Amino acid sequence: MQAKLLGAVGALLATAFLAAPAAAADKTKIDFWFGNSGDIAKRVQEQCDRFNQSQADYEVVCTSQGSYDASLQNTIAAFRAGKQPTIAQVSDAGTLDIMLSGAYYPANQLMTDMGYTVDWKDYFSGIANYYATSKGEMYSFPFNSSTALLYWNKDAFAKIGKDHAPATWQEAGEDFKALKDAGYACPLAFDISSNEVWQYVEQFEAVNGEAIATKKNGFEGLDAELTYNKNPLLVSYIKDLKSWYDNKLAFIKNKAVGQTFVEAFAAGDCQVILTSVGDHGNIGRTAKQGMNWGVAMLPTYGNATRHSSYVGGASLWVLKGHSDAEYKAAAAFFNFIAKPEEALTWSTVTGYIPVRNSGFEYLKKQGFYDKAPYAGRELAIQSLTASPADDKAPHGIRLGGLLQVRTEIANSLQAIFVNNADVQASLDGAAERGNQLLRRFQQTYKNIQLP
Repeated sequence: MQAKLLGAVGALLATAFLAAPAAAADKTKIDFWFGNSGDIAKRVQEQCDRFNQSQADYEVVCTSQGSYDASLQNTIAAFRAGKQPTIAQVSDAGTLDIMLSGAYYPANQLMTDMGYTVDWKDYFSGIANYYATSKGEMYSFPFNSSTALLYWNKDAFAKIGKDHAPATWQEAGEDFKALKDAGYACPLAFDISSNEVWQYVEQFEAVNGEAIATKKNGFEGLDAELTYNKNPLLVSYIKDLKSWYDNKLAFIKNKAVGQTFVEAFAAGDCQVILTSVGDHGNIGRTAKQGMNWGVAMLPTYGNATRHSSYVGGASLWVLKGHSDAEYKAAAAFFNFIAKPEEALTWSTVTGYIPVRNSGFEYLKKQGFYDKAPYAGRELAIQSLTASPADDKAPHGIRLGGLLQVRTEIANSLQAIFVNNADVQASLDGAAERGNQLLRRFQQTYKNIQLP
């Protein structure tokens, strides 16, 4: 089955790159700006190349902006100068910022206008609900979608008599101590940068059915206020994490100390991490020779019932100010990347998951999840769909300036772990500063209603 899968992917790639392109002058060119860097940037470029080689009418020019934040800021600056790309990738955290800008051509309208029929219900609810309006309309196309998972070293756990990952944080704490007693120097590796608080605050609240802010995390109004600091589960969890850190059961790993937490896990130096399913492919390629590892859904806390985790990654937005020909090119590109065959190729060369049910079913039919190095990635889908679509818990976060809010949370964690600041006081301070950011955002859009 694995040979069949790799053969199918190879055939797709070979067909794409051997196809003869038409003269460039005959094609309609469009710009696509994205924020991914490193290995994922290469994979995005490969996808663009596959589209360009698949037909003779359009050419998408794909350019990395270096980061999600840079992609959003550069797009805003370009729009103001009248030089905006046709397609821009915006991270999950920047969704509300662009949604309220009015600078886009809604995805659902674009596809209808360009003659495409899209089954919007084919998108996984855990993904669609994050990006959709209150009426269920999709203004952007979910693109590189992920969620957080727990990665664990099966060989290390076998040494402490365990054949499964911890399902709760209480169990995790016991496992960390057992790993330490068994001679493992670094049971848990983590980071507290603004890029990583996603796992330790937002996803924690999600899987435990809690909100980080009022108004269903902002989905019901711009007057939402941060409340994560008032959740006793989260406060207790941060205290647990600090206790594990103080007792050398958990270690901060990042570039500043010479090894990121992902690198530490792949090298076998640390036995548990929390990170995106998007890192699954990278770990599979770089893991220590012979290391037996796996993934699991994030642990819950106490007696909490498991709820769906939040989608991470980004979606694609089409910007105003372009010609019909350019919009036809954009629609053709979106239609191409939505094909199940392309979902197979994309998931094979990255760690990202299919965004549609049809793509997921196609991957299962091809045996994608049957064996390493892809086995386990289906748990991301299960995590995103752990609770029903009509669950009363929030389906995501829709707060303005969320990237800045994350920075405030990261600063509070820095104070807690590095300076031994009081946990509650630090979280309270971050929430207060974050609420000031939300009020400024609300004032900026005071006459605009959430769609």
